Amino acid sequence: MTDHVHAKVRNGTGFITLDRPKALNSLSLDMIRAITGALLAWRDDDDIAAVVIRSSTDKALCAGGDIRFLHAAGSATPQRGSAQIEDFFTEEYALNYIVHCFPKPYVAVMDGVVMGGGMGIAQGGPQFGVRVVTDRTRLAMPEVNIGLFPDVGGSYFLSRAPGRLGVYLALTASTIGAADALYCGLADHYVPAPELPLLADLVGSTAGAGLREAVAMFSRPLRGEAGASELQAHRALVDDHFAHRSVADIVASLRRDDHPFAQNALAAMARRSPLMMRVTAEMLRRGATMGIADCLRMERNLVRRTFEHGEVIEGVRALAIDKDNAPRWNPPSLDEVSDEMVARFFEPAWPAWAHPLRHL
Repeated sequence: MTDHVHAKVRNGTGFITLDRPKALNSLSLDMIRAITGALLAWRDDDDIAAVVIRSSTDKALCAGGDIRFLHAAGSATPQRGSAQIEDFFTEEYALNYIVHCFPKPYVAVMDGVVMGGGMGIAQGGPQFGVRVVTDRTRLAMPEVNIGLFPDVGGSYFLSRAPGRLGVYLALTASTIGAADALYCGLADHYVPAPELPLLADLVGSTAGAGLREAVAMFSRPLRGEAGASELQAHRALVDDHFAHRSVADIVASLRRDDHPFAQNALAAMARRSPLMMRVTAEMLRRGATMGIADCLRMERNLVRRTFEHGEVIEGVRALAIDKDNAPRWNPPSLDEVSDEMVARFFEPAWPAWAHPLRHL
C-alpha cells in the first residue's frame, strides 16, 4: 500500500480506504496501483468474500485523477506523448475493468465528492456492484470542462442511463446529488450521513458473503429520505432536447426553450470544449452498443488523441493551474469543429494486437 491507500481484512471483507484528504483523494498512479494490487490479491482469495472501498474523509470518496500531474506530464511532451501519462491511463482503465467485473460484492461508499476517476472506482458491475450515496454526495463526470471526455468507463455507464440523461450529464458536466444518482442508475442505495456509523458497524460485523443483502436491507427504509430527483422532474425536457444527434442541434433546441432548466444547460455547455463535446457525443453513441472492455479500449484510444491535440492541457491550465477560468478552446466554437476533426479521435492509435488494453 501507499501512504494514501490502506487495505485491511475483517470478517471476510477486504476494506480499501483512500486517505489523501487534502487532494480529495485524487488518484495518483501509485494509488491506482495500490488499489489494483489489493483487488487482484482478494479476487482469487477464498477467504475474502466481499470488498468495501471508502474514504478517510467525509468530503470525498474521490474527486478524480490528479489533473495537476497530468498537466505537468502532458505539458512536457504534449505532442510526442509522456510515458507517465501512458501508464496512468492504461492502468487506471485496467482498474476500472477489474472493478466492473469483480466477482464478489463490491461496496462503494460514495460519500462527498465522487467525480471522474472516482466514478471509475465506484461503478461496480450490475451483478456484484453495491453503490451507496449519502446526503453529502456530489457526483459528476466533469471532463468536458477540462478539455477531456467522460472516461473511466463513462462511455459504458453514461450511455446506459435512462433516456438521454447520460448525454445531458456528459455534455453539461453537471453535478448531481443522491436522488438524481439513484434515478440515473448510477447508485443503488441511499444512507443519510448520520447513519453511516451504523452502516460501518454493520459492514464490519457482517460476514462478507452476506454483505450485499445486509446493505440492501439496512438502506431500504432510508431511500425515501433522499428526496425528489430534479432530473426525474425534468426528464421529458432532457429527453426532448438531448435526443438530437448533433451537439449543434442540441444547442439550437435549448436556445428555443426559455425554461430555466434548459437555459442553465445551455449556459453550462457554452463554457465547455466544443471539440470535446462533439467527441463525447460520438463516444456515447458508439458506447451504447459496446461491452465494457471495448468501451475502455475506445476511451484509451481517445486519451491518446486528446493529449496529441492538447485540448486537455489547456483545460487543466485554465481550471487548476492559472485558475483564470478562461480556456482558449481549439477550435473556439461548435461551428468550427468539423466531422474530420472528430473522426480523427477515433482513428486507431495502435493495431489491435498492440493496444495497451488488448488483454481485457
